[in-house]
Amino acid sequence: MYDNGRVDLQEIVDDIARILDASATLEDRAFQLLAYAAQSGDIDTVRRESILRRRASDEVRAYFEGYGIATATGPVRIPADAGLGVLARVCVPLRNREVTYGYLWLLDSGSLTDQRLAGVAPMVARAAAALAQEARSRQDLGVRLRDLLSADPEVRASAQFDLAGPVAAIAVQSASGRVAPLWTLPRGVLADAGDPLTAILAPAAQALAVATRVQDMYGTAAGVGGAREDAGEAWRSWREATLALRAAQRVRRLGPVAAWGDLGVHRLLVRLSGAELADLAAEAAALSGELAYTVVTYLDQGGRARETAARLGVHRQTLYYRLAKAERLTGLDLADGESRLVLHLGLKAAELLAGPGRS
Repeated sequence: MYDNGRVDLQEIVDDIARILDASATLEDRAFQLLAYAAQSGDIDTVRRESILRRRASDEVRAYFEGYGIATATGPVRIPADAGLGVLARVCVPLRNREVTYGYLWLLDSGSLTDQRLAGVAPMVARAAAALAQEARSRQDLGVRLRDLLSADPEVRASAQFDLAGPVAAIAVQSASGRVAPLWTLPRGVLADAGDPLTAILAPAAQALAVATRVQDMYGTAAGVGGAREDAGEAWRSWREATLALRAAQRVRRLGPVAAWGDLGVHRLLVRLSGAELADLAAEAAALSGELAYTVVTYLDQGGRARETAARLGVHRQTLYYRLAKAERLTGLDLADGESRLVLHLGLKAAELLAGPGRS
């Protein structure tokens, strides 16, 4: 989406690697690779995977963060771990005004003394300042993000974003009293914290991972809209994201993070008002508990008795008995296509109305 400071960061990493004669990589606070210098000496699995995948794995991140790198005010020496494929390294937090914006990683064969590391401190400070500047720029863009996602075309036109697609919008329900450090999200992700909804715009390929991460950090549920090639259409993705969020909040098996493309029939149902859902649910009001679950499972399986019985863990004769009882209670014929559709929609609507406690 934007690439502020990338060339400068690469030059800084190259200079540090040359001065220290050590393999160096630079990552942001989200462990996303920003720059790396040519290999010098041994290479470990973590460095190789970081370069190839552009970010560290969750397991490796947890290992490194266990050494307190996020709050450290100076270089942290991390020992080797053969199980993780980690060679000994030094992590230098990139801090600016007492905030950590990223990390400089240096493979260490034992030659990186405190004195040598102090010699590159000015370059580390420049890298930290560049990342801090970018974080502030992203925050400014985030404030204008709501305009880009507005349903009003005049408001959207005033946003004047120059973003490359495809992008997808994310709606996160904020948890009370919790604040997310949204500036730690990967580059290319714009976010605006709000109450009750936080708005995020991310590259489509990263959207689900970003939604999951933010939801884990401080949300109760999240919805991801469909991808749009043209960022000017991101408002449509935002509308889908808010509807997907509604589904994630109401239907336990869809949440806590629901993607618009995975909602199936709920893409239609979440557009309806509560009164409209109640009208649909009335068609299935005679069914509840085990019987309702049996029928919805049968209909979800396309009326295939064998597959339904296997999923429910019951004999087929038990299934047939339950289906016949459902027909008597509802007055609907499950052999009739329209009756099946009415009952299926009614059960799905009842699921949305019930909420996660009973769905």
